[in-house]
Amino acid sequence: MTHVINDSLAKRNLVVLITAQAVLGAQMAISFILGGLAGQYLSPNPCLATLPISLIILGSMLSAPVMSTIMQKYGRRAGFMLGVTAGGLSAAIQVYALYTQSFQLFLVGGFLTGIYMSAQGFYRFAATDTVSPALMPKAISWVMAGGLLAAIIGPQLVKLTQDALAPVPFAGAYLTVIALNVFGIFLFMALKIPKPKPVQAGQSSGRSIGQLLRTPQIAVAIISAMVAYSLMNLVMTSTPLAVVGCGFETNQAADIVSAHVLAMYVPSFFTGYFITWFGVRKVIAAGLVILAAAGITALNGVEIENFYGALILLGIGWNFGFIGGTTMLAESHAPEERGRVQGLNDFLVFGMVTLASLSSGGLMNCSGGSPQEGWQAVNLAMLPLLALAGGALLWFAITSKSREPA
Repeated sequence: MTHVINDSLAKRNLVVLITAQAVLGAQMAISFILGGLAGQYLSPNPCLATLPISLIILGSMLSAPVMSTIMQKYGRRAGFMLGVTAGGLSAAIQVYALYTQSFQLFLVGGFLTGIYMSAQGFYRFAATDTVSPALMPKAISWVMAGGLLAAIIGPQLVKLTQDALAPVPFAGAYLTVIALNVFGIFLFMALKIPKPKPVQAGQSSGRSIGQLLRTPQIAVAIISAMVAYSLMNLVMTSTPLAVVGCGFETNQAADIVSAHVLAMYVPSFFTGYFITWFGVRKVIAAGLVILAAAGITALNGVEIENFYGALILLGIGWNFGFIGGTTMLAESHAPEERGRVQGLNDFLVFGMVTLASLSSGGLMNCSGGSPQEGWQAVNLAMLPLLALAGGALLWFAITSKSREPA
């Protein structure tokens, strides 16, 4: 893959992208914390309370190919500006929906939030655009590490602002989301990533989608990211229900989820170095093993230490699998194929995450009646996906004739 390499420009872009992940990314924590609660407040049917969250993920999945095409044609800055515009608009709609108590309007806002979420997903790819190939794993890890700050900032903003527009609940937090996206407009003015050169007449535009999917490295990279992200979502979504259902307090469930989020992002400070030292395939394999260990820990009991251990391992496994898959994908395509490959990847990844999100509640609540049996069903559901990713990685390792990336 050809890069335009300029050290000062690369550092500048990384600062912008890390800041975006840390500060603008806080809005996703706000949306996921309050989406179900606001849905419960507005929905005429309690069973639909989490529908706003599902629509966020669906919106991200559907907009990923479009967002990638826009970035391929008009550049990263244009795509990210569109993302923060959609994020600010979605929050404004949701504030109005809370004031007018319109569940349908709140769902529209949730879907538009997915457009922002899709754009945020490309921060990690943009990190590779102006760095040398040797620095790609570290650049991806550094940007992903910004998610640690977002996971801290988002909940604190919820605590500080959710009642700012009382008596309307949660509206103050969504007003804060508007401010974050306004900040994003100014932040992305500092981003300078050259647009991909347009394909000239007679030049190849690269491989078709079918050819890309038949490329072993691309197929394995996508499968690895799909499995890591969907398994994390599958188990994490059910965790609060399982913890409370097994007799623990809501605050304990919140502490377990906080430990999980820390485990998702803290390894990002080291994952890039691990990829450089050991190779991307070994890091992905380690991620799959750790995800399996999370499932075994969860199936071994429903004591508080089991929940903590399982969720911490789940976060680390996601980090290795997802960053490893992203790195493998970034190394596997030419600049003119970037829009096609990255849009396809995120469409498939978030499509699987959408299914996992919708399946999690069904497995938890419709698998025998007790929270313990539901929790067991959720973790047993990890097995086929782990087998898929592990088998694909093993096949690639055996058949690949290319050398391990340095």
